[in-house]
Amino acid sequence: MAYRLRILSPSEAQATILRRRGLEDMDIPPAMAARLRDVFGEPLTPAQAVERIIAAVRREGDAAVRRFSQAFDGIAVAQLELSHDEVQAAYARVPAPVVEAMRIAAERVERYHRQQVRRSWLDFQSGLGQIVRPLERVGLYAPGGRAAYPSSVIMSAVPARVAGVDEIVLCTPPQRDGQPHPAIVVAADIAGVRRIFRIGGAQAIAALAHGTESVPPVDKILGPGNLFVVLAKRAVYGQTGIDQLPGPTETLIIADESADPAEVACDMLAQAEHDPMASAIALVTSHRLAEQVRQALEEQLAPLERREIAAQALEANGGIVVVESLDQALELANAYAPEHLCLLVRDPWALVGRVRHAGGVFLGSHSPEVMGDYVAGPSHIMPTGGTARFSSPLSVDDFIKTISVVALRPEDMHRYGPAAAELARAEGLTAHAAAVERRLRRGG
Repeated sequence: MAYRLRILSPSEAQATILRRRGLEDMDIPPAMAARLRDVFGEPLTPAQAVERIIAAVRREGDAAVRRFSQAFDGIAVAQLELSHDEVQAAYARVPAPVVEAMRIAAERVERYHRQQVRRSWLDFQSGLGQIVRPLERVGLYAPGGRAAYPSSVIMSAVPARVAGVDEIVLCTPPQRDGQPHPAIVVAADIAGVRRIFRIGGAQAIAALAHGTESVPPVDKILGPGNLFVVLAKRAVYGQTGIDQLPGPTETLIIADESADPAEVACDMLAQAEHDPMASAIALVTSHRLAEQVRQALEEQLAPLERREIAAQALEANGGIVVVESLDQALELANAYAPEHLCLLVRDPWALVGRVRHAGGVFLGSHSPEVMGDYVAGPSHIMPTGGTARFSSPLSVDDFIKTISVVALRPEDMHRYGPAAAELARAEGLTAHAAAVERRLRRGG
C-alpha cells in the first residue's frame, strides 16, 4: 500500500516526530465527535464529555453506567459483574496454547516482581521506622476496542498480587455478545483477579473511583486505555490514586551498521500496528542504513493483517532519523524520553550507563521490545509522552504505601526539641512550640 515514511535530519526530527506529545495533542475521529454530540445533545470536547459521565455515574450509579455502555458500546448490560461460571466458561473460548502462554507469562512476571518487594523496618535505637502496607483494593482497566490485550492484565494484576493487595477488581468493555473478550477474562483469572466487570470507557473509571451499587470504590486505578479512559483517570485523581496517564505507545530504536535492517523494520512495525497514533522511530548512523530500513518496511508492511493501522502510524508519527554518531543518538533519545528504547548496536552494554530517560531499555537482537510485551518479566505498562523523565514502569511499588513510625526517647526530646520549638516560632506557630516546650520543662 502507498504511504510516506520520512527520512529526517536530527533537527527536522526534533521539530516533528521527536517533539513531546501530551493529551492535548490527541484528536478524536469525526465519527466519535458526532457520537458525543448525539449522546449529550451538543458538541463537547472529550474532556467535557468525561466530566459529564463522571458526574452522572457519581449521581446515578449503575443506571448511568448502563446508559453510557448502551450509548458508546451499543450493548445493553443487565448484570455488570461476571459470575464464576462465566469466568470458567471463558477458558473454553481460548485456545489451549494461548492459555499456556499466559501461564508462562504470569510466572515470569511474578518471578521478576518478587525481587521488588519492600519490607517494613524499625530502628528501636533511634525510635524511627517505616511500615510498608499493600493497598486494600485496586481497580484495573483493560481495553477491548481495536484490540484486546490480555497481556496488559497480567502485567498489572500480577504485581498487585505480589504486593499483597487484598482485592483486585477489573473493568473491561463487553463485546457484541455481552461478554468481555475471553482472553482478557482468562488472563485476569490466571493473574489473581477475583471480580470482573463488563464496563468500559470513562464510565468504568468513574464507577471504580466513586463506587456504584455493583462496583466497589477502589483505592487506586491502574492500566492503559483510550483517550476517554486517560482523561477520566486524570479527572478522578485525588478521589482515588492513579498509576499514570498513558498516551499512544512509542518505540525509539538506535541502530548502527551492525544492525539487521529487516530486524529494525519489523521492530518498528510491531509498534506501529498497535494504533494509528503509535510512534515508531529509528535513529540510524548512516543514510545507507536508513534506505535499507525503509525498503524493509515497505516489504514487510504489505502482508500484515493490520497494515492500514501500521501505515497510518508510520506516516503520521514514525520516521527514520540519520544521526552523526551514537553520542548524538543518545542525546536525542534522552531528550525524547521514550517508552521503549531499543539498542540494536554492536555493543549495547556500552550505552546502557548513558541512558537517562526511558521506560525500558532493550539490549541487542535477542531482546526486542516484543519480548518485553509478553514474557521478559518487567511490566510492559511504561511511561509515555516523555513522562519517563519523572516516572517509572508499573511495579510492586504502585500497589503499596508507607507509614512513618516515630517513637523518640526522652533524651531525643531534650536534644532536638529546642530546634523544633525554634522552627515553630519562626513559622508563627506558637502552639506547636508550646507543645514541645511543655515537655522540655517537665524534664525526665
